[in-house]
Amino acid sequence: MDVCDWEGRLQVDINDLKIFQTVAQEGSVSKAARELSYVQSNVTGRIQQLEQELGTTLFHRHRKGVALSADGRKLLEYTQKIFMLMDEMKHAFQDEEDPSGPLLIGTVETVSSLPILLADYCKQYPRVDLSLVTGVTEKLMSEVLQYQLDGAFVTGPIHHPELVQDQLVEDELVLIAKADESFATLEQCATKPLLVFRSGCGYRARLIQWLGQQGVVPVKIMEFGTLETILAMVSSGLGISLVPKSTVSLLEAGGGVRCFTLPDEYSRIKTVFIRRHDSLSSGTMHRFLESVQSFESRNGSVQLQV
Repeated sequence: MDVCDWEGRLQVDINDLKIFQTVAQEGSVSKAARELSYVQSNVTGRIQQLEQELGTTLFHRHRKGVALSADGRKLLEYTQKIFMLMDEMKHAFQDEEDPSGPLLIGTVETVSSLPILLADYCKQYPRVDLSLVTGVTEKLMSEVLQYQLDGAFVTGPIHHPELVQDQLVEDELVLIAKADESFATLEQCATKPLLVFRSGCGYRARLIQWLGQQGVVPVKIMEFGTLETILAMVSSGLGISLVPKSTVSLLEAGGGVRCFTLPDEYSRIKTVFIRRHDSLSSGTMHRFLESVQSFESRNGSVQLQV
């Protein structure tokens, strides 16, 4: 299959774009050849043909492999869009009553209702190949914008012209610390290390903003990859963190942590589901949004707009 302009001047084979994408991902012609089960010389020839057709250099060759040039990065962005549109075209003709195919969703770590929601969806639509990846809000937004994710649950509200957002839930953030005398007051807590997700996390930003309002510069910031690890470290007395109240109710009841209330401008947090505004509503996505709406409606939260 060829992709060309209206006058037929540019003709690019879809298979060549697949080869180009694989070389870019692997950073090596030989690795891409093994991945695609092609002869290495064939991969090299197709890349050279693509470069000739486009009139530019797509890769810089070096001792350890290849790296994308500026034009190569530009082509990779277009390639991802093309494959995304082809997938959406295929999904648009699926049976919406019984959707199938891949659905890749991202989420921040702290959406406590998500496991039940996803279990219900997978049970109702077993032919959908649902995958879930976790990350911080900033990274997930980038991956949705770059067509790497179909959508993501992130900390909102989000203001971006290329994204559509639907509010999922509103929660209360609480400052958590070990339940002992050394963490008895907010003033004591403010002098302890911050235990947070990596940069780009909305909760981390809120905590630093609140401390700044108090005139406090964090003595130390320690980054962790999972909520479970942060809660364990807080319970051990290593430091403090800011998390949704719904995620620590059992831990607080068991005496593992103490919760402190912050002012509304720092404690009220919304989780929203984002997706690109130019993405087609495939059967898998349409039913996913319906499942979220149904779940949140039963639990008294804000409904999504499907």
